[in-house]
Order: sequence, then C-alpha cells, then structure tokens
Amino acid sequence: MPKSLKISLLAFSVALILCIFAGVNARSVAAAADSAPQNAYQQINVYGEVLQHIQSDYVEVPNIPKVTNGALRGLLESLDADSSYLTPADYKAYQANQGGKAQVGINVSKRYGYAIVVSVVPGSPADKAGMGDGDIIEAIGNEDTGNLSLAMIRLLLQGDPGSQLQLAVVGRRSTSSTPQKVTLTRAIITEPPVSTSFYDDKSILYLNPMIIDRQHVQEVESRLKSLKKNGDTRILLDLRNVSAGDMAQAVRMANFFIASGTIASLKGQKYPEQIFSAESSQAINTHAPMIVLVNQGTAGPAELIAGALQDDGRAQLVGEKTFGEGSLQKTFVLPDGGAVILSIAKYASPSGKQFEDAAVTPGTVVPSHSDMLEGLDMEDSGSAAPASNAAPSGSSGKTERTPAPPDDQLNKALEMLKAKAA
Repeated sequence: MPKSLKISLLAFSVALILCIFAGVNARSVAAAADSAPQNAYQQINVYGEVLQHIQSDYVEVPNIPKVTNGALRGLLESLDADSSYLTPADYKAYQANQGGKAQVGINVSKRYGYAIVVSVVPGSPADKAGMGDGDIIEAIGNEDTGNLSLAMIRLLLQGDPGSQLQLAVVGRRSTSSTPQKVTLTRAIITEPPVSTSFYDDKSILYLNPMIIDRQHVQEVESRLKSLKKNGDTRILLDLRNVSAGDMAQAVRMANFFIASGTIASLKGQKYPEQIFSAESSQAINTHAPMIVLVNQGTAGPAELIAGALQDDGRAQLVGEKTFGEGSLQKTFVLPDGGAVILSIAKYASPSGKQFEDAAVTPGTVVPSHSDMLEGLDMEDSGSAAPASNAAPSGSSGKTERTPAPPDDQLNKALEMLKAKAA
C-alpha cells in the first residue's frame, strides 16, 4: 500500500473519532456557521501532518497502528476517565466478558494517567492485602495501566474464581514511590449488608450502606421505617468508601430524607436535561438531625446522595472532599469493529455543581488517619459507646454489627450530632 494512502486512512480513522467528539452529523457539516466542525477538520490536518512526520522521519520504522491506537486512547481520556477507546480486539473481549466474573474487591478509576483505587470492598482479597482508597495500580500483570483504557483495566481485574492477579501498587499511605508487587486471588465478591449501630444511648443511629444498590437501599429504608415513631433519634449516614451502585437507587435513597425539591440533574451537550425531584410519598425521615460522613472513596451514587442532602440543607457533611465521579456513558461501535465509550451527560447536585468536575466538599473538613485509635474502645476514645448488640425496633432481631474503631471523622460527627436537639 502506498505511503500516502496509509496516511490518508489513518487520518480518516482519527477524523472518525473527532467527529463523534465534536458531535458532527450531516446537518452540522453542512452548516458553515458552526465553528465546532470547522475546528475539528482543522485539527484533522494537524493529525495527518504529525502522522506523516512519524512515518517518514522517526528514528526507526514506527508501528503506526500502535501509534494511532495510543493517540485515539489519549484523545478520549483527555475528556474524562470514563471515556475510552477500544480496539477491535479490546471491544470483542469487552463484549464477551461483561459481568459474572470473580474479582478482588477493588473499585477503580483513572487519575494521573494510571488506574487508581477509589474504594475497596470490606473483607475482599484486596482489603485483606491492605489495599485502600488512593492506591495507584501501576501495572496489572505485564500491562502498564497508563497504556490501558479504564474499560480494559476493569476487565483485566476480572477472572475465574481462584485465579491469581498480579499487581504493581504504589500505596497512598506508603512512604516509598517504588511499586510493590501484590498477588491477589480472585473470588466471587459479596457486598456486606448495611452496617448499623446505635450511639449515645440509642439516640444516634449509624448507617453504612457499603454500596448503593436496590438491596442495600431497601435495608436502609427498613431501618428508617423502624425508627419512624422515635422522634428523638438522630442519624449518622456513613458514605465513606462507598463508590459502587446505581444512580437511580441513589436518587431513591436521598428521597428518604428529602420531601420536596430537586435531588439531582443529568445533562449533556445533546442529552436533554433530566431533573430528579423528591416525591413526598417516598420520604421517611425529613426532620431528624443528620450528618453524613464522606471521604476520597465516596464516589458516584454516594456523591449524588451527599450532594443532595448538603444542597438541600437537610444534612451537614463531615470528612474529606469526595472522589468526583458521575456521568452517563454510551457506546459507539466503529466500522472496523472497535468502539468508543463516551460520556454523554453528567450528573449535578441541586446547586448545579457537576460531580465529575467539582466533586463534593464537606462543610466540616476532617482529614482521615487510617492507623488512628487502633485497638481502643469507644469509651476510651471519648465517643459514646454503641448499644450492646441492640437491634432497631422492627428489625429481624439479628445482632447488629458495630462499626470500626472510631476515628477523627466519626468522633467529630458524633460530637456535632450530640450538640443538636432531636
């Protein structure tokens, strides 16, 4: 194939992605006044010239398909972490392996060009290995995560039950920048049930849903309804390290605490704005004093809940700025069998702040310390001890699990709640 034809074909493939990015369609191409297509086509010429220099002048004969794949991946990732370019081989693997696989209990995204741990499932292989939010995964096996799309990173983390996964990890809490080799055994991950407990002589209900899915939201609903007649109970909702789940279920859970008004919105360049409003019939407890704990592992559905409660004035937030994630994706299949996973709309809080861009910042910022107060009981730390194995009224009678040993964030939230009149 002539060199000029190769360059033309490569430029065309880049143009295809640019057209999707710019939202070009038949009408916009014909509209001379529309600057977006014009700018896109100007960039095509630049890409073509760069490719020609690489082909003709690079120190050695380049692997042009590899160069092009890298350019397309970088183009998509420059938008946001959830937008991905998949080669034909990647997309075929992606389609064949969605769901049903064993994992290691890591929720990941991309930051700084590499895979980053957003949160870890309690009791999972990753948790037992000491991994935590903020850890950077530099490599999965022999694959550098800087050269992988987020979709493929998530795919590589999956596998058969009992199979081993090799990771190179730079721990957020580590003093060394040298990646540590971590070997994990994949397993079928089951999210723990909602963790509940009582503090301050049963006057404060602690709720930690772990994941915002239908089952866990129903558990929260049951706990709240069991306390509906108790007007003295205050609520401590712990959304730290909660990053998985469903946005629709997040709207539903936020509605438990808000009787009216906007909970969140979803909007994109060509995606009609969708407003999620509270329904009074779905509200359960809209008046009890309430505080929400958040940290860097709070993402997606949990951020939607935290943002709604903060903007509504329903609850105060304590902890750290959240991760910053919340968008809707659509897959565009390309003529060569590859695909583009593109964010087409972003979720925003009632005040209009998009979670993907601004995250959620608590009104009371308290840094976390993973090793603080280990081995101390709640009375020694100055916190009110939880009721001993007491189950909320209306529950199944199972022994309630006490949350982890208290930390600065938890202590501050309890202090603030105790100062509030029920």
